Amino acid sequence: MSKIEIACFNPESAVIAFENGADRIEFCDGLSEGGTTPDFEATRQLREQINIPIFVMIRPRGGDFTYSDSEFEQMKNDLMHLKSLNVDGFVWGILNENDEVNLEQNKTLIELADPLPCTFHRAFDRARGLEDSLEKVIECGFKTILTSGQKPNVSEGKENLKKLVDLSRGRIEILVGGGLRSSNIEEIRSLTKAGYFHSSAITDGGAFADPEEVAALKSK
Repeated sequence: MSKIEIACFNPESAVIAFENGADRIEFCDGLSEGGTTPDFEATRQLREQINIPIFVMIRPRGGDFTYSDSEFEQMKNDLMHLKSLNVDGFVWGILNENDEVNLEQNKTLIELADPLPCTFHRAFDRARGLEDSLEKVIECGFKTILTSGQKPNVSEGKENLKKLVDLSRGRIEILVGGGLRSSNIEEIRSLTKAGYFHSSAITDGGAFADPEEVAALKSK
């Protein structure tokens, strides 16, 4: 049975995911932007409602993953503020203007997050070079990479995902996500040999996780 992280863009989805067997929540705002930093008060209330790990997105806006000095200051402040709420980890990804993993800024945030584990999110799929980017993310100190294998979705990226699992050699978790559903998780898992999978479990184009889809992902 796979481990399942559900990307939740509102507290209601997080409760649905929790009640239907999810192992972890990626909590964020900004569904239309692919995930942004969630509201502090909503995060505080969610922490009181569920007892599975909550990883919080740190992303000041949608769009690219190269941030101005003021945006980076905001990311640092948001992380410290949210860390005080007893969350379990953080999710972000910073690239430089050449679309390479920004070692300095990512390391700075990881030091602020310590001892909580951090995930480098799908900025990885915009980063230049598969193997080089993997090594840089490991060097920064991330525990996990959320990726579709540098392709638009996991089905197109499955060969690269397999390669990443092989190249990582257990040094970092490859969290497979991007178009993942209960209908394709078994095929992707058998090819890639990954152990952790990520999905919004939204099946109707709306904003809320589908309880049956969460349960189906977990049962595969």
